[in-house]
Amino acid sequence: MRTIGLMSGTSLDGVDGVLAEFGTAGQLQVLAFASLDMPQPLRAELLALNTPGDDELHRSALAAIALVDLYAKVVDRLLQSSGVAANAIAAIGAHGQTVRHRPGEFDGCGYTLQLNNPALLAERTGIAVAADFRSRDVAAGGQGAPLVPAFHSRFLNAANECMAILNIGGISNITLLNPGGFTPVRGFDCGPGNALMDLWCQRHMGQAYDRDGAWARTGRVLASLLHDLLDEDFFRRPPPKSTGRDLFHATWLDAKLRRHPDVATADVQATLCALTAQSCAEALRAHHPQCQRLLVCGGGAFNASLMEALQQALPQVRVESTSVAGLPPQQVEACAFAWLAAQCVKGSPGNLPEVTGARGLRVLGALYPA
Repeated sequence: MRTIGLMSGTSLDGVDGVLAEFGTAGQLQVLAFASLDMPQPLRAELLALNTPGDDELHRSALAAIALVDLYAKVVDRLLQSSGVAANAIAAIGAHGQTVRHRPGEFDGCGYTLQLNNPALLAERTGIAVAADFRSRDVAAGGQGAPLVPAFHSRFLNAANECMAILNIGGISNITLLNPGGFTPVRGFDCGPGNALMDLWCQRHMGQAYDRDGAWARTGRVLASLLHDLLDEDFFRRPPPKSTGRDLFHATWLDAKLRRHPDVATADVQATLCALTAQSCAEALRAHHPQCQRLLVCGGGAFNASLMEALQQALPQVRVESTSVAGLPPQQVEACAFAWLAAQCVKGSPGNLPEVTGARGLRVLGALYPA
């Protein structure tokens, strides 16, 4: 089965897409990869829609249309570069853009909301679209996230190593794997990934992100600030758990910084890098202390300062990019949603209840035919 996976994550830096082929024996082959940057006006609007504002319904609908336009362009690039026809693709897995994530809250069920227009994407591409992957898991009492551990366990597990997969996008999430694929597979969100570092860099450097962690490298980690940043209930909660920009946003950071006036901006960036590294490292130490190898994917894998901080925090663990396992870090999540699309088409489960806390296995996603 050939499917396309699209991913626009909480970093809001762009859309990654893969055209993947899944063999009958469960093997994965990436036939094409494409990526497009997020236009700045769309990025700004999606960020704004993460918090309450005026005329949200209308603005959300228009933002979803603009996002689907970007999705369709990535799909077109995948088809052109691979030479595969649209009618040879079983489905596109289009996750959409998360703007609110509140599972288990309010009435005990809560909700998760991703902006998307899968009907329009099916019209634009002539390919069936699988979307809305998280809602069924939330309806079944789960967190609806993270969903990628099921993919990690099938395609990135090792036969003889106790290992973990760490995805560092805007938010970081981790998958804990046992040798030889033995269950249970566990996974959960660790906390902020790039979101706060990107926010601080945009505010003070006028750049979308701190390329290679170069700015963070010029600062020093402020121990007292790091202690206050880590003093957050989410870090102490046991899994299953998930988070997003609903918690780790500008207002949260500014409230923490009020206790630390007159700090150098580069020192804050260095401390935010340490926050991501320390929260991820502590999650691994607490829940998978026997881990020998940590494979990192997502944009954080390209941040040399962050990768070094992770290695320093985990001296007994081999910290590497997922590239060493044959899957480049920028392709992992898109491949996961290509796989989830294939699962949806087949009517097979896509969640792991032991990860999300759902009451059982569920088929994830709704299908919009071509």
